[in-house]
Parts: sequence; C-alpha cells; structure tokens
Amino acid sequence: METGGNSLPSGPDGVKRKVLYFYDPEVGNYYYGQGHPMKPHRIRMTHALLAHYGLLQHMQVHKPVPARDRDLCRFHADDYVNFLHNVTPETQQDQLRQLKRFNVGEDCPVFDGLFSFCQTYAGGSIGGAVKLNHGFCDIAFNWAGGLHHAKKCEASGFCYVNDIVLAILELLKQHQRVLYVDIDIHHGDGVEEAFYTTDRVMTVSFHKFGDYFPGTGDIRDIGYSKGKYYSLNVPLDDGIDDEGYQYLFKPIISKVMEVFRPGAVVLQCGADSLSGDRLGCFNLSIKGHAECVKFMRSFNVPLLLLGGGGYTIRNVARCWCYETGVALGVEVDDKMPQHEYYEYFGPDYTLHVSPSNMENKNSRQLLLEIRNKLLDNLSKLEHAPSVQFQERQPDTELTEADEDQDDGDERWNSDSDMDIDEDRKLIIPSRVKREVIEPETKDPVCSMGVDVSPMPIDVPTVKVE
Repeated sequence: METGGNSLPSGPDGVKRKVLYFYDPEVGNYYYGQGHPMKPHRIRMTHALLAHYGLLQHMQVHKPVPARDRDLCRFHADDYVNFLHNVTPETQQDQLRQLKRFNVGEDCPVFDGLFSFCQTYAGGSIGGAVKLNHGFCDIAFNWAGGLHHAKKCEASGFCYVNDIVLAILELLKQHQRVLYVDIDIHHGDGVEEAFYTTDRVMTVSFHKFGDYFPGTGDIRDIGYSKGKYYSLNVPLDDGIDDEGYQYLFKPIISKVMEVFRPGAVVLQCGADSLSGDRLGCFNLSIKGHAECVKFMRSFNVPLLLLGGGGYTIRNVARCWCYETGVALGVEVDDKMPQHEYYEYFGPDYTLHVSPSNMENKNSRQLLLEIRNKLLDNLSKLEHAPSVQFQERQPDTELTEADEDQDDGDERWNSDSDMDIDEDRKLIIPSRVKREVIEPETKDPVCSMGVDVSPMPIDVPTVKVE
C-alpha cells in the first residue's frame, strides 16, 4: 500500500472517503458545432456509466447551482463576462471587433446556450470547493469542469471561463495553500498564469511540450517574485507510457506534498493524455492515468477532481468512470454493463483499452534529467508552513443536515449574496441530503493574474487585489 510518500497521515488506500459529485443532466445537450472536437456529450456518457456501474449510490449527487456574473468576475474581466453573457450565434456578426478581442470564433465558437454552459461547469467547480471548505466531503467531482486555458480577458483552447481558477480562489478562503496538478496533455497555462506570482498556490503541469498547443510550459518557467519555484512544468515528448509517467509523477508530487503541504488539492484529469486520443500523442492506459488519482487520494487531503480535455469520447467516459471508482475505493468490472450508449464501446464492450505500440520518444535519460531538475527546484523552497498550520472555522456557518433527512430548505445564512434555485432537482432519490451550498464571491480581481497576498491563517477571507 502506498500512503503517498511524505504525506499527511492517511489510512489504507481502500478506506472509504465521503464523495460528492456534481452533474447537470442538461450539460450533454450543449454543442460546439459540427466537426468541433470538444463534445460535452462525453459528460452524459460518463454519467451513464457511473449509473449503470452502481457508483452513484456510493456518493452524493448534486446539480450545480449556476455561477452568476459576479462569481465569474472574481477572476474574469467584467466586459469579457458581459460579452459572453450577451453574444449569440444570431448577433455575433454585429460584434466582430469584440469576437477578435476576446478570441472567440474558431477554436472557441459562439453556440446556443454558451453562457449557460459556462455557468454550469463553473458552478460545479465552485460548488465543489465550497463543499470541501465546509468539510461536507473529502473528495468532490465535477467532470464538466477543468477548462484550464481560459484567461482573464479571453477564451482559449475550447475554454471560455476558467472554473479551476475560480475554484482555487474559493479554496483559498479556507486554506493557506492550495496545490493544482494538471495531467491533461496540454499545458495548464491559464491556471499557471493566474497564480504565477503567488506562493499560496503551487501549479504542477505534466504536458506535451514542443510544437504543440498552447506552446507554453517550459521547464524553465518556474514562477515570478513571491511565486518563484511555485510553478512546476514537466515537459514531455510523444509516446510517454505509464511507467515513464509515474517515474516522474510520484517522486515529484511526493516532494511537493512534503515541502508545500497544501490544505487542499485540485487535480485536473484531462483524458487527452490517454492512448488513442483524437488530438493527443501520449500512450497512457486508463489505469496509468488513474494511478495519478489514486496517488493524490492517498495523501488524505481535501481533493477536487475535475475533467478537462479528451476527444475520443468513448475513452473519456471509460477513464472518468474508472477514476470515480478509484476515488470511491470501489473496484469496477472491466466488462461493461448494458446502458444507453453501449454501442459506443464496441467491439469489446470493456472499460479498459490497451495502449498502442507507438514509439516512446522520452528516453530514460531525458526523464531522469527532468526529474532531477524539478526536485532541485523544489529543494530551493522553504518547507511550509511559514505560519502555524491549523484548522479554522469556515467563512460562513452552515448546519449539516441529518444523513437521512430530506432538507430542501438548507441555505446560506443571511449574509450570503447567492440566489437559491427553488426548483432544482436532485439526480438521485431524496434520501440523499439536499443542501444547496453556494460560494460568496465579493472580491473582484483587477490584476492580469491573481495577486493573492499572504494571509494569516485565522483571517476569514483571502485578500485579492
């Protein structure tokens, strides 16, 4: 049993965690357009597998409360959010200057329901962060989230709103330090840029580097000012396999957990790093990809799991279903149960797929050099914490409903600025708690990234300038 190396105390990996899963049944209806590789339908396929494998009964299932303009503006520029809110396929030709300014058009098209889609996936990630902050779960899922390329003032790489940055800002209300780990094949540039100058968020991205979108993520990019050495980039070449990936992932993450000691972790599980992805060039198996989830789980730190890229959608659904089981500590059968999307998974109708025989361009010598360089960078950090590390009360007092009660009226207290959707419906029977937890988001972000000032551990909210 691996306990996560130099981790915080953790029980056996099979120990059950309290898990919460955000899912909106409408998310699969959004459509980027004909021929576009990003297909939100993969989220609905994932959910169908979770249902038919019986995994939903092991966790609470919640429909996310849509993020509002003011929530999105905690990171994004007001005029950009206003543009996303108002643009439609019918009106976009009247806004050509703004389309160009905000990088909306080709990779990031205007489609029906665009802003609702952004509200939904961002709402799930923010909601997961709030649930973790209040101790209502150990692990929170939002497979619709993880859109890591979006910038403060522009869309990028199929991403419009950076739900990850918004979730991290929420976690920083409760935690002195937050770790972000990205296993998408593409560099997590939007998240890295947002927190490039702070020592309160460490970003670690494992990605294809070279002539590949977005073109950033050099091993020499390490952060700036107070954030120096708090950005780690792991540049990889085509064909990386499970063994080579874990040769880097486990020692680097173990060292990060030792020296940084985050209060919470966000893991972006982009599935385009799997073998056979439509846009990818790595050679990871689903089990190899999920080993990252298993390893992060073993540290027993509050964990937010998000989706991301993934363009061979049958494999995306397979991967995120299996990783849900890993997080739950539930072993799922390779033989796939009959369900409404069963025909997508032929001819084998199994959960796992074999890696290909593609060439691995990552030599052991190259991997050793990368590992040594990054471990050396980490050795230059002072061991956290620089302030006393202790639990404190959440920003907003909430009363937890009884496990078997159907409490549809649980709300934020009167200080909350969030609206309540009175007609929201749970996806599973009413024996599951019905609390609707929404974030307070009152502090606008005015800098190009996010300047998160150091904060004494007992100050109730993060100062964002």
